Amino acid sequence: MAYARIQMFMEELNHLINNNHIPFINNHSIICQRPQFQLLYDDLGSMIRTLFIDEHQDLEKVNDLKKRFAYAAEEAQYIVDLFLSGVHMRRNNVDFKRSFDLNDVRRSLKSIEVEFMSLNDDRMKTDSSPRPQRTLNQSSATQSTRIEENSLGSKKILDNIFVGIDRDAELIRDKLVEDGKKLDVVSIVGMGGIGKTTVATKVFNDGYVKHHFHIRVWVIVSQTYDKRAVLIQILESICGQLDLEKASDSRLRELVHKHLMGQRYLIVIDDIWHIETWDNLKLFFPYGDNGSRILITSRITEVAKHANLDGLIHPLGCLNKEKGWELLCQKVFRGNKHPEWSFRPGMRIVESCHGLPLAVVVIAGVLAKEAWNEKFWIEIAYSASLYIVGDQNGCLEILGLSYNHLPLHLRECFLYLGGFPEDYMFKVRDLIRLWVAEGFIQQTGNRSLEDIAEGYLMDLIDRNLVIVAHKNKSNEERLIFVFHRYNVITPPYKSVRVFINTNTYNPDIAHPPPRNLQSILWPSNSRTLGDDIARCFLSFVLLRVLDLQKCRLTTFPKGMELVVNLRYLAIWKESAGFPSLICNLWNLQTLIYVTPHIRTVLPSNISDLVNLRHLLT
Repeated sequence: MAYARIQMFMEELNHLINNNHIPFINNHSIICQRPQFQLLYDDLGSMIRTLFIDEHQDLEKVNDLKKRFAYAAEEAQYIVDLFLSGVHMRRNNVDFKRSFDLNDVRRSLKSIEVEFMSLNDDRMKTDSSPRPQRTLNQSSATQSTRIEENSLGSKKILDNIFVGIDRDAELIRDKLVEDGKKLDVVSIVGMGGIGKTTVATKVFNDGYVKHHFHIRVWVIVSQTYDKRAVLIQILESICGQLDLEKASDSRLRELVHKHLMGQRYLIVIDDIWHIETWDNLKLFFPYGDNGSRILITSRITEVAKHANLDGLIHPLGCLNKEKGWELLCQKVFRGNKHPEWSFRPGMRIVESCHGLPLAVVVIAGVLAKEAWNEKFWIEIAYSASLYIVGDQNGCLEILGLSYNHLPLHLRECFLYLGGFPEDYMFKVRDLIRLWVAEGFIQQTGNRSLEDIAEGYLMDLIDRNLVIVAHKNKSNEERLIFVFHRYNVITPPYKSVRVFINTNTYNPDIAHPPPRNLQSILWPSNSRTLGDDIARCFLSFVLLRVLDLQKCRLTTFPKGMELVVNLRYLAIWKESAGFPSLICNLWNLQTLIYVTPHIRTVLPSNISDLVNLRHLLT
């Protein structure tokens, strides 16, 4: 359990101890256990002040104690949340028996404290010099300062730095705007990380291209082709946000034809993998004699040839050493002159990147945080030569190297991105609210959790890491995984998160899910869900994040109101009426309620959601 989640758990305990005005908490079963809650709260607070505030010399042993403390706190939350779920279910006449005993956890905490005091006594014998005292809010001062600096700069627009691609972009631009009247296809091909999307982006945003074409559309395809999602991308790119959920696929295709017919358009199809995908896509676009163009990017030369044998197929080559060094310097030093000592380790790093711009950019994100530290550059140069192999897995190896140099508070946030589909376009505000609900964000000072989370995101952007993480690394961290069936074994109190990247509902999700399931996110568009999902909720007693925003619910699923530990709920409900039962979920911080109906009336008991931070409908 991360420190931020321990903070969140202590806030929950504080509610249980002190807040009689919350209907759910003002319950005999909970009131009887308040002495237990208070003892646990005091134990956790004492351990935080002991382990996280004072400076320690034996960092290895202290870090081991911190890990054991985090596991104990996680087990404590598992016990408390199961108990609260049982109370809530019994109130709703659902049989759910669970004993409540924190003695083993408290003994574990005591054992950790005794071991730490033993370490402290040994240190005091060798170091009698006085040390300044800190308060809880002053803990991890270096980390807090770093987060503060990132947040202060979070509103800046980062300049895209293009190195070595100007000539490529000019050739493609000239081909797109030449006088030919028939619909033509231009292709950019090359291995992953070579810069295909970067070149296409430069062309797409070129001033002359903007002037030449009446309509410009950018579509991301990737390995998993979703026809409906592509049609919606095209229409929203032309017309802005539209309510297209109920439109049939044939209606969407008809609308695309209607908006493109008679217009000189440029369609960029980024990252297309299969010939069959192109054969399906090309039917969307009307042929004419007004000079419209389609620009595709692909790793597969055969796809480009199939799209148009007579069109321009432009292969991208690797950066040479000089261009690689230029890109590294621009990304690290941002226009400032590089120190002389940086050239030798820098060139070794460039050579290890094998001419892949993505590899150079990602590793530059690591170096940028220690731009003027010669020892660090030498260390990274040595690590890069060991990490990176000369094949297409090189970029993944560099992501691993970059991950190992991330501050601890950013690692979970970074890995979380790996659960979303490749090239998934998420809204920043939604991602930030998810991070907050998951307990990734550590409170510092008086700033809101959302502001701090934005600082985290900007830090990942500065490090050039806002890209899909390697899924296997997520498995190793036991943080996230992409699934069809549950096949991950974890301790009963170790949290599990599930990302369902499929467009059909799998009823086997509940046979049986682990009780430690903490999050379910369904980022892909789905068919309408019916009552078959209702039987899941009795198994989801510890669920804290449930995002069904892309899944259309015919009714409010019976049993959802029992998932009392939810912090984040996003649902699409086709029938009218805001379900008052949602207001039983007193832990909710974010509620997103999507409905096709024009007017939504909130129930009178909406004020029972005392922890609500965001309500969107």
